[in-house]
Amino acid sequence: MDLLIANAHSVHWSITTMFALILVGLIVCLALEEKIHAKKSIIAGSFAAICLLLGTFTGILSFEKIVVGSHRAELPANEEIEVLVYSEDHPELCQKVGVTGDAPKADDPAQSAVDAHDDHGDQDSHHDHAPMEKHALHLDGHRLSTPVYIPGVDWSVIAIILGSSLFVDVTSKSGLFTWIAIKVTKASSGDPRRLLFFYGLMTVVFSAVLNNVTAMIIVGSLTAVSLDKLKQNKLLLGFLLIEGLLTNVGGLLTLISSVPNIIVGTAADISFVTFFVKSAPFVVVATLVTLWMGSMLFGIHRLKDRAAKDEARSLVAGFDENDGVESWGFFRFSVALLLLFIVTIATTSALPGISKLGMGFVAMTFAVVMLWRFKSDVNRFYSAVDWDLLGFFIALFMVIYVMEHALVLERIGDGLQMVMSDISAETPSAMDASLLLVGSALFSSVTDNIPLAAMFASILGNLNAPESSTLWWSVIFGANLGGNITPIGSASTLVAVTIMHKHNLPLSFAAFVKAAIPYALVQIILALVYVVLILPLIRFG
Repeated sequence: MDLLIANAHSVHWSITTMFALILVGLIVCLALEEKIHAKKSIIAGSFAAICLLLGTFTGILSFEKIVVGSHRAELPANEEIEVLVYSEDHPELCQKVGVTGDAPKADDPAQSAVDAHDDHGDQDSHHDHAPMEKHALHLDGHRLSTPVYIPGVDWSVIAIILGSSLFVDVTSKSGLFTWIAIKVTKASSGDPRRLLFFYGLMTVVFSAVLNNVTAMIIVGSLTAVSLDKLKQNKLLLGFLLIEGLLTNVGGLLTLISSVPNIIVGTAADISFVTFFVKSAPFVVVATLVTLWMGSMLFGIHRLKDRAAKDEARSLVAGFDENDGVESWGFFRFSVALLLLFIVTIATTSALPGISKLGMGFVAMTFAVVMLWRFKSDVNRFYSAVDWDLLGFFIALFMVIYVMEHALVLERIGDGLQMVMSDISAETPSAMDASLLLVGSALFSSVTDNIPLAAMFASILGNLNAPESSTLWWSVIFGANLGGNITPIGSASTLVAVTIMHKHNLPLSFAAFVKAAIPYALVQIILALVYVVLILPLIRFG
């Protein structure tokens, strides 16, 4: 029987510096993705391979077998006992270590095999470790051989993204989202300002339920068709820009609305309902302010002439929302399952059994149920999955995993602690929250916000930031809203620009920044006020 205790390790500063430069190189390459003409998965995959090789040669990675099935021992509170730390691969390095009991509970699910002996340590550094107090003592279990990088990948995040993408893609084949979009168009009666507000709200809702890119494609395409039919093509640039900006605002509404939300929210253990309750007030205010600014700055006014109103109403009446519905049975089934999916995701943490399996299981299960509708033709949905994004995630998690072993994230955390007053405080200072939010926004404006979210999620976790700390929210708000500063800040704004170019509305990088910066500044200022002054007052979850 093994007695297992997690340990730490030391890394020479030169090795940490080398891996820090590699991390900077990854960020720069992702920022120059368009100029390099390489997909994110290829860039991140190359850096992951380099990191794993160098991590192996420098000896910072552990190749011990991973322990599964172990459980925490019941130790007398505040009483020290002596245990023997034993390694199957290096029995000559076994040693006695004093452990102080802190009344841990047996079979505590919060403790995992990652806490096992030497999982985060160097194989040859056992003799350098000092006895540790108040640490978990694991009994029984068995060891499995697995690739060193497998534990570094957050597979729950991968499952959520893959399952949600498949579920939404199959659901869209029912014509549900197009049906909703055309219904909204008819409800506007063709009035430009009302259409802007309706499309803006629809963009936010679609971004929250689907994903930013899908929402922009659906709403943006319909916008171009609607304005052309209403003979209001001159307003298309303003509509598309505002919709592109609102995709990132809508991406803040739920835990699964954007990838940074999933990464940071999972790390902070924020439930779906808690996330919604705490983010919804900001999303409502930011959406209304953005729509009002858009209508003013782009001169999108209401129709005042009776004849113009009648003409617009007759034009939108020509839209038929039923054209995209091939099977009303499948349509109704999709509506019911979509509602059930949202409810199940929202209550996952409270459902017996399912709470242990997590949201990734829920997303994948609903995807499988929907795929039964096309059980003999599922390949077309598999081919439509964004495998580049999933490959990028897996490779990025591997890079972050090596960076943790190289103590790069720990050094960045030390730097944050020097700048910030108290990261572990329940309510951090306004300056700390503001610095992190603005820094996240600026970083996200020039490169992908996913590595930013993954890096800060690991750093805040390592620094023991409380689950209720607003610092988690600073990263979430900054990572999402920073995408509104430049056209490369988020995939959805890039899609908006692509649709503009498709309709002969050229908008250069500088022109986009000039047009978008007023909205982005107002949104970030609103976020600062919300995170610093209002969010700490919302006690939920």
